[in-house]
Amino acid sequence: MNINNIRDIFENRTSRIDGKLHSFSVLIPLMYIDKEPHILFEIRSLNMKTQPGEICFPGGRVECDENTETAAIRETCEELMISPKHIEVIGKSDKVITPFDFIIHPYVGIIKDIRPEDMDFNKDEVHKVITVPLKYFLETKPEQYVISSNLILPDDFPFHMIQNGDKYNWKTGKYPILFYEYEGNIIWGMTARMIRSFVKILQSNEWELIDL
Repeated sequence: MNINNIRDIFENRTSRIDGKLHSFSVLIPLMYIDKEPHILFEIRSLNMKTQPGEICFPGGRVECDENTETAAIRETCEELMISPKHIEVIGKSDKVITPFDFIIHPYVGIIKDIRPEDMDFNKDEVHKVITVPLKYFLETKPEQYVISSNLILPDDFPFHMIQNGDKYNWKTGKYPILFYEYEGNIIWGMTARMIRSFVKILQSNEWELIDL
């Protein structure tokens, strides 16, 4: 291999994330209620094995044969039991990478020509749906708590191969946990983080919220 071979490999290469990350897509669903833009949320089924009863956006794992936008639409249709014709994707919000080996791709979409009360959602996954006025999130800062993540090293870790051995100064990570509370509903964790990111984009005028 020579320099020209290396150039050929890297010249038009698309950068990827090094490491195994599971990809998930969600939809941040906007809709008009009483002439005011709202965000629609799901409350997860109380029978779910993971995170039962938590408030979330519709979404799920990206399958190997689909792109992230297609996954967001598919999961929303499956969970809310609506047709793709009711969904208009208008753009992407910022990706979220978690300490738990997955990456979330949030899409912003408009739910059209159907009301929340008319949704015959999937009872196996969704306990109920709720809506919150967008104005609330634009005017409300979330509570924030920061937790630290530390490395847990195996007993057979080769300390003799690194400088300072078992006294090595490992870095620790900081992970924000956010909370919103609206009419007794607690919206927290990754969902709250995606909301805050979405709101920051709106408030920074990177793009304007279109007339729904």
